[in-house]
Amino acid sequence: MARALATELDGVQTVHLEQPGRGRALRSVWWVSSADVLAYMDVDLSTDLNALLPLVAPLLSGHSDLAIGTRLARGARVVRGPRRELISRCYNAILHATLGASFSDAQCGFKAIRADKARRLLPLTRDTGWFFDSELLVLAERAGLRIHEVPVDWVDDPDSRVKVAATAVADLRGIARLRWGLARGTIRVPRLGTPVPPGGADQPARPGALHRQLARFLTVGVASTIAYVLLYLGLRTALSAQLANAISLLATAVLNTAVNRRFTFGIRGRPDRARHQAQGLLAFGAGLALTSAALAALHAVAAHPARAVEVTVLILASLLATVLRFVIYRHWVFRRRAPATETVPRAVHASATVLSFPQSTRQ
Repeated sequence: MARALATELDGVQTVHLEQPGRGRALRSVWWVSSADVLAYMDVDLSTDLNALLPLVAPLLSGHSDLAIGTRLARGARVVRGPRRELISRCYNAILHATLGASFSDAQCGFKAIRADKARRLLPLTRDTGWFFDSELLVLAERAGLRIHEVPVDWVDDPDSRVKVAATAVADLRGIARLRWGLARGTIRVPRLGTPVPPGGADQPARPGALHRQLARFLTVGVASTIAYVLLYLGLRTALSAQLANAISLLATAVLNTAVNRRFTFGIRGRPDRARHQAQGLLAFGAGLALTSAALAALHAVAAHPARAVEVTVLILASLLATVLRFVIYRHWVFRRRAPATETVPRAVHASATVLSFPQSTRQ
């Protein structure tokens, strides 16, 4: 069928590869393409083609560098079974938690990228299978490229030949490899653009930003709570309950603020680090007040409560403190300030507008 179309239609070419793999196919064809915009879609036509123009238009105009179809954003209409829905959402949640991704849907087979950006990122990719486009998106986001999301109409193909279990295992391996390479510095991502901060101050957060931040915050919170309980139990053998609680809470609060700064709210570098820690100590104070009050109430009821009872009361109080701390972090400590804008002459705006559409004018 592909060869028949290539014979019938001008500009259509077919490429045959002996080895399988979506990543291998896309990398091979995209690398030698002369097109300004590179795109692909799944062969089963699950995505409605009406979304093709909205997908490539921002790339042709120069507004964005990549564009992805999403089944998880508001406005998308999706028909698929609960099993695939659950797998898709879990996979994207893992990407958000482990690699700090902020795009909503990594697996939708409907994506496009500007060719000049692809040539900078393709040499960094390693996956030859289904994880390829997730890897490309993570690298693009790390490079500061703008990713445009298009809600799509998507109908699951019941005759899909994808082996879900094998693909899931391969994807998890890909996530681990990419996370390890970025952490060790063996994968060096060039700065190709200016990242847009998610949910900047005094600006509405992007759709889904709240639940992604909350999921990461809870992940950090669970780890912090475990460390807090272990430290409390260790100190409680030699110190009073209130002193052991204060020391344990302070130690884990400093670490909690640092991890949430980078992992949950995506703030890197040294600027404002001291201020964030100082403001985080106020969140620590709120947590200390709640847990201390809970301990005081417990000891007022029972003079010598069991360790298990103390820990249970502290965990319950910590849960309430966690909710309060998230509100403080999100709306005060890590609230980004909108940058001051400069006044630019109107003629410069006009020139910039003309220069920002070089490819669309050639069309």
